[in-house]
Amino acid sequence: MKKLIILTLGLFIVQTSHSQDITDALRYSQDEIQGTARFRALSGAFGALGGDMSAVSINPAGSAVFTSSHVSLSLANNNIKNETRYFNGSSSARDSNFDLNQTGAAFVFYNRNENSNWKKFSLGVAYDKTNDFDNDWLAVGTSNTSIDRYFLDRTEAGEFEFGVLKLLPGEYIEEAYADIGSNYGYDYQQVFLGYWAGIIDPVNMDNDTNDNNIDYISNTAPATAFNQEYFYASTGYNGKFAFNFATQFKDKLYLGLNLNSHFINYDKTTHFYETNSDPNSLANDVFFENRLSTTGSGFSFQLGAIANITENFRAGLAYNSPTWYRIDEELSQNINSNIADPEINYISTVINVYPSYKLQTPGKFTGSLAYIFGKHGLISFDYSIKDYGNTKYRPTSDTYFSRLNQDISNRLTTASTYRFGGEYRIKQLSLRAGYRLEESPYKEDRNDSNYVGDLDGYSLGLGYNFGKFNIDLSFDHAERDYKNQLYSVGLTNRASINNSNNNVILTVGFSL
Repeated sequence: MKKLIILTLGLFIVQTSHSQDITDALRYSQDEIQGTARFRALSGAFGALGGDMSAVSINPAGSAVFTSSHVSLSLANNNIKNETRYFNGSSSARDSNFDLNQTGAAFVFYNRNENSNWKKFSLGVAYDKTNDFDNDWLAVGTSNTSIDRYFLDRTEAGEFEFGVLKLLPGEYIEEAYADIGSNYGYDYQQVFLGYWAGIIDPVNMDNDTNDNNIDYISNTAPATAFNQEYFYASTGYNGKFAFNFATQFKDKLYLGLNLNSHFINYDKTTHFYETNSDPNSLANDVFFENRLSTTGSGFSFQLGAIANITENFRAGLAYNSPTWYRIDEELSQNINSNIADPEINYISTVINVYPSYKLQTPGKFTGSLAYIFGKHGLISFDYSIKDYGNTKYRPTSDTYFSRLNQDISNRLTTASTYRFGGEYRIKQLSLRAGYRLEESPYKEDRNDSNYVGDLDGYSLGLGYNFGKFNIDLSFDHAERDYKNQLYSVGLTNRASINNSNNNVILTVGFSL
C-alpha cells in the first residue's frame, strides 16, 4: 500500500529544475525521413522530382507533379548495430524492428477552364516518421573516475546543507526525495540520492549538530580502479503529418505549401553498475538507474517550388521553417549500493513531473536539380543547409535556458547535406541507387563531450509498375561515429560508438 500511495502522489510532483541539455536539442532538431521505398532508394534526392508522397515532405510542390490521384503505404525493417569502446573494454549490440513508417494520399484536380494558366491543383495528407529513436548500446570498461563524482561535483558547485537531506520524524525516504525535488530542485535531489545510497557522506558524520554542513566526502575512496557498465536503451519516434496544397502554373512551374503537425514520443533508460575491489572502500557495489519519458507536439510550415527549366531539366527550391515544440518530461530514478539504506528502493516509485518547456529547432533550405531522360530514367541532386546553432530553448528569459542556448550556439554549427540519386527504367521495371553525405552538426572539435561525426550512406532499390498499381523495394545503409558522455555532471567519461543502420522498405502505391 505504501508504494501505491507514493506513486500516486508522485504523479503530481512539479519540480523547479532543469534536465535538458545539448543532446536533447540535437535529437529533436535532426530529421531522417524514412519515406517510401523509391524515395529511400534514391537516398532522398527528390526535391526537384516530386511525384512521390515522401517527396512532398522535402518539397511541397511535389504533389502537383502527380498526373492522377495517388495513395501509398510503406513498411520498414530497421536494423541497428552499435560497436562501443569504453576505456579498455568493447562491446557490440544489435536491434531490429518492423514499422509502418509512411502513408499518404494526394488528390489531383484538373482545371476545366482551358484558357487558365493554372492547369491543376492537388490536396494531400502525408505521414512520415522523421526520426526513429529505437536504439541500445553497452559500454564496459575500467575507469579511474567513480560515480561518486556525479554527486560530489554538485556539492562543490553549491551549498547543500546536510540538514535538508535528513528525514523528518515519521517521514518515508521516498516522501523526502519527492519533497526535496519539489522544494529545492533537481541538484539537491541528486545529492539526497548520493547520501542515502551510501555513496557520499557529510564530513564529521558523527556530529549530531552538523545540519549546516556543506562539505561531503566519498565512500568509494580510496579506490582508484572502477569496473563500470553503462547500458543505454531508447524507444520511440518523431513523426510528422503534412497537410499539403500544390498547384501547377502552365507547364513551367509547380508551387506548394505544407502545414505540418509534429509529435515526439521518446523513452530512455540508462543502467549504471560499478564495482571496485579496494578493501578500504566502503561502497564497493553501486547501481544507478534513470528512466526518462518525453512527449511533445509541434508545428512547422514548408514552402516549395519546382521549375521546368527545359523539357528534361528541373530545378527545385524549398524552405522548412523552424519547428516550434512544446515538450513534457517525466523522470524516475533507482539507486542502490552495498551500504545503502534498506528503504532506498522505494524511491523508484516516485515519478518527477517537470514543467513544460519549449524548443525551437532550426529551419532548413533545400536546393535541387534533376535531369529526366524521357522514359529511360533520371538523375537527381539535393543540397540542404541547416544551422543547428540556431536551436533555442524557451523561454529565453530563463537563466538556465539562456546559458544553454549560448552553449548550443558555441558548439553547434551550420551543416550541409548532399543527396544523389539515379533511376534506370527497363519497360515497367525500374533500377535505382543513391548516395548521401550529412555533415556533423558540431563544430570542428572531435574532443567535444558529445561529438557526432559525418553520416555516410548509400542505397539500392527496384520497382515494378503494373499501371494503376506499383510495388517498390529498397535497401539503404548509413554509418556514423559519435561520442556519448555518460552524465552531464561529474562522471563525464565518454563512450565511443560506431553506429550503422540498415533498412529494408517495401512500398505499395495506387493511382486513383
